[in-house]
Amino acid sequence: MKDLGKEKVFNVASELLDHNAAVRGDKVAVYCGEEKATYRSVLENVNRFANVLKELGVKAGDRVMIVLPDSPMFIYAFLGSIKYGAWPIPVNTMLNEEDYRYMLENSQAKVLVTWSQSKASPVRPEHFCYKLLDDNEFITLMDNASTEAEAHPAREDDIAFWLYSSGSTGKPKGVPHKHIDMIHSADNYGTGVLGIREDDICFSVSKLFFAYGLGNGLHIPFRHGASTVLLSSPPSPEAVMETVVTFRPTIFFGVPTQYNSVLKRMNGSGPDDFRSIRLCLSAGEALPPEIFRKWQEKTGLEILDGIGSTEALHIFISNMAGDVRPGTSGRVVPGYEAKIVDDLGNELPPGEAGHLVISGRSITPGYWMRPDDNAEKFIPGGWFKTGDMYTQEDGYFTYQGRGDDMLKVGGIWVSPVEIENTLIQHDAVNEAAVVGHEIEGLSKAFGYISLNENYRDKAADESLKDEILQFVNGRLPKYKSLRSVFFIDELPKTATGKIQRFRLRK
Repeated sequence: MKDLGKEKVFNVASELLDHNAAVRGDKVAVYCGEEKATYRSVLENVNRFANVLKELGVKAGDRVMIVLPDSPMFIYAFLGSIKYGAWPIPVNTMLNEEDYRYMLENSQAKVLVTWSQSKASPVRPEHFCYKLLDDNEFITLMDNASTEAEAHPAREDDIAFWLYSSGSTGKPKGVPHKHIDMIHSADNYGTGVLGIREDDICFSVSKLFFAYGLGNGLHIPFRHGASTVLLSSPPSPEAVMETVVTFRPTIFFGVPTQYNSVLKRMNGSGPDDFRSIRLCLSAGEALPPEIFRKWQEKTGLEILDGIGSTEALHIFISNMAGDVRPGTSGRVVPGYEAKIVDDLGNELPPGEAGHLVISGRSITPGYWMRPDDNAEKFIPGGWFKTGDMYTQEDGYFTYQGRGDDMLKVGGIWVSPVEIENTLIQHDAVNEAAVVGHEIEGLSKAFGYISLNENYRDKAADESLKDEILQFVNGRLPKYKSLRSVFFIDELPKTATGKIQRFRLRK
């Protein structure tokens, strides 16, 4: 960092790369298939990308949308844009043309970095200036660019990049983040929860275009001089297990759905595949205790579940090594504060369900062009209303569902998550979601279930439905009982794996 007057120049791309390239330049920073990139080569290619933007006439603050699979090129484009002073916006590679058109128009992006076969490639809004395809033309531009580049003189609280929310309840929202945000989460979660070391190798199932994956696979390992493993292809259970065997990561980041899928594919040698792992982490959706138990039985490893959000950039409540309470999201991560409040913002006593609100330096300044949402979500005093319902006892936070997912049955609030965690204990149930439907004006709980493979031929079997209903209702208080269950092929989800219960309610 350099002093300029009273303020300090702080460009997060330089913060993540300059020291690493100087003291561990020959160390492999990125493993991706057969490709390896050292810290020195990452810095050189980040500089090349910054110079490509300069050659194209891009200005500081212009948006650069990135639609690329996890790869070294993703990192070059992302950090290269930040170093130059443009605002990169990584987005999901699995969307359709309409989704990309919405995001490009909403963000007023001037540059799109993608590959020629991407569904984003045909989109060309009026404001659009350049399209950089990850093919020969783009590679030529990179090859001809200088490996030296000056960092844009940003400040800690200047905007550095955007993300888009996953849209679990509607249209995705643009979420700007500041230069300091990646450092804040990497220093607090990376040190306080992971205890990450220089010799660690991180592997994230969640992709870099998600907030969770961006921390797991980029700014947390880079901040601490560790290495990252990137999987360019979709994270099928087989691909995940093969990647773990090949690269021997020490820290594994998953989501509940993926842990469940890997468990079902494990054969006799499966548990040994994870012998290099010292920490398993989970986020994206509350981890059912049953999956925690089965994973620990199979591998001998605990899963440290936590909750984060796009708005906070990464995880702000987490279980920690040696301090795990299955079924909870754990305790507040250093550098953050959290409390449970009622509809009027009054803090609630322990054990009472309410809205989770948080504060911390990595929280976005606000949504892009969404004044109504900003007024609702951002509370004076630096607090952010997450939209999640939680209880808190002894400092441990337990997820109860999204605010609009909670059921009020007989005048009593009921968490769908508790019922779902009971459902998933039945041998036939692969995944489950519980929502409320009105019967004669009263809300009743209904379960939607995807069956395990060896039960799918019984999807039309009413006796199996009765058996599951008896199984669940016999284990829960009467007011939490299910009215009925429906078998469906697959639960509707966001790209991050969060169940979209609002679609089931419709």
